[in-house]
Amino acid sequence: MAGVPHQPQNPAQTVIPATKVEVSLSCRNLLDMDVFSKSDPMAVMFVQATASTEYREYGRTETIWNTLNPDFVKKFTIDYFFEESQKLMFKVYDIDSQSADLSKHDFLGQVTCTLGEIVGAPGSKIEKPLTGPAKKCGTIILSAEELSSCKDAVTLQFRATKLDKKDFFGKSDPFLLFYRCNEDGSWTTCHKTEVIKNTLNPQWKHFTIPVRTFCNADYDRTIKVECYDWNRDGGHDLIGVFTTNLRQLTSGAAGTQTFDVIHPKKKAKKKKYKNSGTVTLQYAKVEQQYSFLDYVRGGTQMNFTVAIDFTASNGQPQQPTSLHYINPYGMNQYATALWAVGEIIQDYDSDKLFPAFGFGARTPPGYTVSHCFPLNGQPGNPYCFGVAGIMEAYQWTLRQVQLYGPTNFSPVINHVASLASQSREGGEYFVLLIVTDGVITDFEQTKEAIVNAATLPLSIIIVGVGNDDFEAMEVLDGDEVRLSYRGRQAERDIVQFVPFRDYVDRQGNQVLSQARLAKDVLAEVPDQLLSYMKKHGIKPGAPPPAYTGPSGPTAPSAPSAPTGPGTTNIV
Repeated sequence: MAGVPHQPQNPAQTVIPATKVEVSLSCRNLLDMDVFSKSDPMAVMFVQATASTEYREYGRTETIWNTLNPDFVKKFTIDYFFEESQKLMFKVYDIDSQSADLSKHDFLGQVTCTLGEIVGAPGSKIEKPLTGPAKKCGTIILSAEELSSCKDAVTLQFRATKLDKKDFFGKSDPFLLFYRCNEDGSWTTCHKTEVIKNTLNPQWKHFTIPVRTFCNADYDRTIKVECYDWNRDGGHDLIGVFTTNLRQLTSGAAGTQTFDVIHPKKKAKKKKYKNSGTVTLQYAKVEQQYSFLDYVRGGTQMNFTVAIDFTASNGQPQQPTSLHYINPYGMNQYATALWAVGEIIQDYDSDKLFPAFGFGARTPPGYTVSHCFPLNGQPGNPYCFGVAGIMEAYQWTLRQVQLYGPTNFSPVINHVASLASQSREGGEYFVLLIVTDGVITDFEQTKEAIVNAATLPLSIIIVGVGNDDFEAMEVLDGDEVRLSYRGRQAERDIVQFVPFRDYVDRQGNQVLSQARLAKDVLAEVPDQLLSYMKKHGIKPGAPPPAYTGPSGPTAPSAPSAPTGPGTTNIV
């Protein structure tokens, strides 16, 4: 086994560094607090902790003397997570002394927003009014730019010839492990191929890996490749090792680069030792890898749709034991799930108009069972304005319908899929949130609908509320085994299922519950969007023209909300 670890690190568990964005600040028309000169402004950024409503200081800009319109040179670099609502606060002060105590300086104004609100704005730039000691305190301009030294991805394929035989009753079961060399001389696993059983001449599948993961974007950094014979007990036998770098791998013609696989102990013992086989590079190609933010900046809109389970198994809404009970002291599980996901998604939809549907209820006027009815009662215009509008329409619907059944998912999935099918060019990506309390009745039809929808710009999030057995739901979430229907496999994994009970905070902290839920259910959406775009060869659109400030074009006003329930904010 020659020093091989009992269980090599699984590269699938290697965490790729989160995308970082650089936040820039400018202010216009600040308050003038100095008598004989203008203010000397400094800005401070605060970040709200996930499990708290409190903000902690993140960093301070430099002080710019004697100006009401500062453009700060100091930037704030922060990790960006699509799946989290990253709340930020900016405060501006007029600096009067060398004291680090902010209370010793004149407060000029503040603003709160989310990082997603900045990133999702046209040009990733927003201007917001400051609130503070006067009616008009000026404005702050916030912009965000992704920091990434390298967006390339490399696709490689290898084959081996005449590897050493390691198995007593067979040949070998070879696989390759790739390591990149770190600055301190240590090694980090960056990829593992599949195992090919019982052969000394394997050809492994193509694999694609970000260049920054493969070699930290350094084309000359040493890459070590170890070839092992797989063993069921995890004690894999080393066949041999070779080293290379990405520059070498991408410089020659395919099939011309062959590496000797060397076993160190055999080489030390045998004078005539040549190798333990060879590995040949079959294919190598480097391409630019676009990020989720590239598509957002290029104009891709996230269209959020909600579908809520109104079947009788939820219990009568008037009863405190009902999953639909409207508690005056807090949100029920349905409302918590809607708010947690919708609050983040809405930052990436410019018009903030979201279709919202129910299923499994008898609806007026005829009170026939419907599996896809608008929550606002308007079949021709099912849009609610913002997440608050969805919440209002949800509560209004509870007073209008009769909870019934069965639990059918396929009608609403097919409805949203029909909308997604009309926007295949990358301008829109659809996210359907289904909140349900029970086992699906039309399971086979739902599988068919998801397999069909996997070819479309669509992700489906299913949140199970209550204490029912959701084991069948795991089949729809293709993380382990790709979903299939009658032998036809889904083109992509587009479903994420989670049971809400796994996210309930034991101390009753609903903010923490929402944050945990949103983080997990939305974490896969960026990669699902990228998988669709890559599969269909769609590149990001060109970013909009640079922001021109107050003297340029006026920013569009908020859209007029449609009439009916779900159009006004609720408290």
